[in-house]
This record gives sequence, structure tokens and C-alpha cells, in this order.
Amino acid sequence: MNAVTVRWLGQRDYLETWHAMQRFTDIRTPETEDEIWLLEHPPVYTVGVRGNHRKKPEELQSGSPHTNIPLVRTDRGGLITYHGPGQLIAYTLMDLARRNMSVRDLVSALENATIALLKQYGIIAQARRDAPGVYVEGAKIASLGLRVRKFRSYHGLSLNVDMDLTPFQAIDPCGLKDLPVTRLTDLGALVKVHEVAVPLLGCLMSELHIDTLSSNLGQLPDAEPTHDQPA
Repeated sequence: MNAVTVRWLGQRDYLETWHAMQRFTDIRTPETEDEIWLLEHPPVYTVGVRGNHRKKPEELQSGSPHTNIPLVRTDRGGLITYHGPGQLIAYTLMDLARRNMSVRDLVSALENATIALLKQYGIIAQARRDAPGVYVEGAKIASLGLRVRKFRSYHGLSLNVDMDLTPFQAIDPCGLKDLPVTRLTDLGALVKVHEVAVPLLGCLMSELHIDTLSSNLGQLPDAEPTHDQPA
């Protein structure tokens, strides 16, 4: 049985969630079930490892009205991006060795799941080999960033649903200058994050070849023991 635990976390602080992903990855065993976390974050800029050598991210323009938004230097791949309410986050905590997947396989699975989801709303989207993520007519609608330690992944994807896009104007998203961004509501899909979460989960399960949802949980894993598969 290829099962997964899903956590529906609502709106969660970025640092709290990031540290919970790290702890989960550190203590999981070869028998620990993989997990998918679905949530939103309050407004926050995050900088990946490619930007962490800079004292101040050049992409965050000084004098911007959005410089009061917190900035977190994180351990995912990539450069700077923005998270906020109205953006659906899917964190994929996977044992890649057990799934016989490479990091590139996981990236492709996340991109393909997002493309399949958008197709359900009549939106044609594409991935770019040179810049991970999902794009609609050249505008970015979903960003990807992963961390893999000992073949175990965390972080994942963010999909713009009905969020305020103006904070992206203060940055070059993922280091791509003048890259336009878009959202589902701008493309004719008048939906909310909670309405998109279940269809996205279905697409992720299909792309990751997961056939069973073993648990639905509503809290971070620090609240209970790590969920292991039955022997």
C-alpha cells in the first residue's frame, strides 16, 4: 500500500512550519509514512540558499511599500519569493529513496500535478526546464523550492489562487528580473484556496503514485508521535 498522511493546517506562521518540517525530517525513520501539508502563510518573503550569501537580497527593492513584510532566510533551493494569504502551499515530505525518485523526478511531479490541476479550470500551463515552476503565457503562477537531506525532501510548491500579487513588485521572483506573476482568479477561475486544496491533493497523489490517504490531521507533527506505517 502506497499511503500518505495529509495535514490541513490553515494559515500558519512560516518559521513555525519550516522548523516543524526540519524536525519531522530529522526524526523520521525508514518506516515513517510520507506526508503532504496543505496551508497558507501570513505575508512573508523567503530567500533560498542561492541568495543566503547576501547581506541583503538585491531583489528586495529599498523604499518599496512592502519592505515591512518579514524576510526569512531559509534552507530551500532557489532565491527570493513571496508567500501570503490566498496562496495555496503544498509541502511534500517524501522519502525519495523509498519511492525510487530523484530530486528532478519530484520537481517534475510537482509541476505536472499543478499543470493537471490548472487544466481542470481550463487553463493551459507549462513548466520551464531552466526555471522550475509553472507558467501561463509566460507569467508564473506556481513556484517550487525543495530541500533534500539523506534522500528525504521537505518544502514544496506554492500556487497563487486569489492572493494580493502587489508584494511581488518589490522583488525579482526566484531571481528572474521583470518576471510577471499571475493567479487563478486573473485567469477566470474564481475560486478560494480551500476550494483548490482537494483537487490539488488529488493531482499530487496521482503524480506521486499514492493510492491511499491514511490520515487527515489538523495540526503540526510536534503535537503527536511521528506516524509510522503499520507493519
